[in-house]
Amino acid sequence: MFARALTADAELRPLEPWRAEEFLRNLDRAREHIAPWVGASFVATDLPSARAVLQRYADLWARDAGGIWGIWLDGVLVGGVMFVTFDAVLGVCEVGCWLEPAAEGRGLVTRAVGVVVDWAVGRRGVHRVEWRTNADNVRSLAVARRLGMRHDGTLRQMYAGPARRVDLEVWSVLADEWRSRSTAVAPPAAT
Repeated sequence: MFARALTADAELRPLEPWRAEEFLRNLDRAREHIAPWVGASFVATDLPSARAVLQRYADLWARDAGGIWGIWLDGVLVGGVMFVTFDAVLGVCEVGCWLEPAAEGRGLVTRAVGVVVDWAVGRRGVHRVEWRTNADNVRSLAVARRLGMRHDGTLRQMYAGPARRVDLEVWSVLADEWRSRSTAVAPPAAT
């Protein structure tokens, strides 16, 4: 089984459908914290919907169109990263993440995203990696900056939010830019 150390007490590994109960417990701890920032279809509320989310990503992985990996801290699933989209033919993917509050401030998301971007660029030949986030999500914007991404633009009032329409920021890093700052390539395993 694939596992990649992120720190002395944290690792990245596949988040497979058989881990739905663990995933649901993670979402229950993170739900209020991440709900403003992630799509409703991701924030599962029961075991069948948790299994469906993970199965959807397993199916994307099987079609070479996405994937999901969990971040475990001291053996507990605390968040993860995913290819929201992955198009090897076009050479473009979108990376996303989530993390429960207790695990913030340790650089886990930045390290985990770095692993999957290294793989996408280094092994799969992806040319452009995108990061799309609600313009009000300060923590997500900080990750994009730490990863060396550039702000491509803002899609104004892209979707309806609870109080108003939400602006969506698009950030990206190109393969040459990524390679100039990173050399390690560690492949994620099939989920």
